Amino acid sequence: MSAAIPASVVPASGRSTFRPASDAQLSFAGVLRSEWLKLTTLRSTVWSYAIIVLLQVGMGAVLALTLDSTVGTPGVAGMQTLILPATLGIILNQLVVSVLGVLVISGEYGTGQIRSSLTAVPRRTPVLWAKALVFAATTFVVGLVAVAAAAAVSWSMLAARGITLDLSDGELWGRLVGGAAYLTLVGLIAFFLGAILRHTAAGLAAALGLLLVVPVVLSLIGAEWASVLADWLPSNVGQTLFFGGSTFEAWQAVVIMLGWVTVFAGTAAVLLKRRDA
Repeated sequence: MSAAIPASVVPASGRSTFRPASDAQLSFAGVLRSEWLKLTTLRSTVWSYAIIVLLQVGMGAVLALTLDSTVGTPGVAGMQTLILPATLGIILNQLVVSVLGVLVISGEYGTGQIRSSLTAVPRRTPVLWAKALVFAATTFVVGLVAVAAAAAVSWSMLAARGITLDLSDGELWGRLVGGAAYLTLVGLIAFFLGAILRHTAAGLAAALGLLLVVPVVLSLIGAEWASVLADWLPSNVGQTLFFGGSTFEAWQAVVIMLGWVTVFAGTAAVLLKRRDA
């Protein structure tokens, strides 16, 4: 004998108020909040961003001391005197942000949490874009803070020894923002490589190989095509954003870097739609 359903829980119309999960409205803002919670509650995120700031400031301080001993007579120094110590840490921090970018997405595949994420968001691609957007925004802010802190420490150390700098130079601030942008774009490349390969070790190998191994291999080839190809690699073209003095203008470097990101992002989106979680 089945139990009777209390009249208080039966709608007056006699129709059920329950809707299938597919009919529920899930906003992109909600997905963003979910991904923000995931990113900020991971210990690897906190440690990685802390390392980025410490490396940036520490290497800037060390180089500022070295520059002080080589500049010689106190006076007005050029913009590059501050750019070098403020952005030198990016050379190492690009590796840190690449590792974090891969872990942000591959970690979910490793734990199986990606299945829950895709069940909650059946369309799938909003999860990918939300993860990328949250990671990119956070990385840019942390990178900008790290570069600005390194610049402030370097400037104070140089100023204490009579070496003054023109802080009103717009190009100076553009280079500092460019350093943070480079870290963000490199992190996105690593993130989408992790989404394509869905494995931490494979994603790290691909990302670090693209940044470190491929440029070295091409530099060992004496052919002109290898030199031209090397100029288009993310690690080479991206340094124009903060070091300058490259084959490309700053805006061209941004377009090329965005091109790299777009290629990997498009591939990751297509594979996410076609493959099982």
